Amino acid sequence: MKCRAAVLHAMGAALPYAESKPIRIETVELEAPGPGEVLVKIAAAGLCHSDLSVVNGSRPRPLPMVIGHEAAGVVAEVGPGVSALAPGDHVVFVFVPSCGACIPCNEGRPALCEPAAAANGAGTLLGGARRIKLNGEYVGHHVGVSCFAEYAVVSQCSLVKVNGKLPLDQAALFGCAVITGVGAVVNTAAMKMGASAVIVGLGGTGLAALLGAIATGARKTVGVDLLQSKLDLALELGADAVFRADDPDIVAKVKTLTGGGGDFAFECVGSEKAMELAYLLTRRGGTTVSSGLSDPSRRFSIQHVNLVAEERTIKGSYLGSCVPRRDIPEYIELFEAGILPVDKLMSEKITLEEVNEGFDRLHTGETVRQLICFD
Repeated sequence: MKCRAAVLHAMGAALPYAESKPIRIETVELEAPGPGEVLVKIAAAGLCHSDLSVVNGSRPRPLPMVIGHEAAGVVAEVGPGVSALAPGDHVVFVFVPSCGACIPCNEGRPALCEPAAAANGAGTLLGGARRIKLNGEYVGHHVGVSCFAEYAVVSQCSLVKVNGKLPLDQAALFGCAVITGVGAVVNTAAMKMGASAVIVGLGGTGLAALLGAIATGARKTVGVDLLQSKLDLALELGADAVFRADDPDIVAKVKTLTGGGGDFAFECVGSEKAMELAYLLTRRGGTTVSSGLSDPSRRFSIQHVNLVAEERTIKGSYLGSCVPRRDIPEYIELFEAGILPVDKLMSEKITLEEVNEGFDRLHTGETVRQLICFD
């Protein structure tokens, strides 16, 4: 079948992307789903910093590629061997498919699935196939999803079935922003009731982490960002206090407010400077968690003796250390109960043709979560 898709042709193009247009909307041909694969009609797809990091060249991928990794849609067709999904099912995409057979998957850590990491880096589906053609030539899949398109063929391992009551534009947020941010709090950090949390970077992931910290019963939550609009939104969502990241006295202020720093500090930007700040805002004996993806050439610096003498912990969090088939339905239930109001993270709704302009807004930080919506 043929459909419209956003195809990334160049990484590291000049800003603004609205002028350089590294992404072009083109008609691609999708092959029918093969064994273990599913064809999904996309309803909504979110623009995320992980997409931007491919567009700006921070995380190189094979080009050309149909981009996009956070979305929800409706199953249109299933390939041979697919029994857990059927046409009409509502699904959320997961950008790390779980093979279920490698050591990390068997340890209950599907975000670290080894075959998935290899396939995502190669621009293929989990089984190694490519199902998208442009002008008769195969193009890459973005982390096995490629959801900035009217339809996508993906591995069944890249999908989580969700209840049909949830609007699909809201469901899309659970595929990345929610599981990454909330998961960093409840899975990676295993944050307990009564702890304090400092969140550095208040984009979609950071604000989801804030909501996760509030939901766990944090005694104090602090938001940190450079933009006043995001600080204001954090307060609206329930943060106890907010600070500008460029405040020269921020470390002293946060330590005074929290009694020595956050029990947990979460870096949600993908910046080594933000990571260093998050570490400084963590109390003695505390834990600093990073879920942001920076350029591979970047390094952050800490004082070694401080790490040892204060018994600090630094943890990485990928996909929120989630088990998606367990966590996504649970987080949706919390949303429906009013405990995780993630719908407040939604910013603009845009068309597929506005994707370059959308990445310009994401680059400047003026938006939280833009959604490409299909009819």
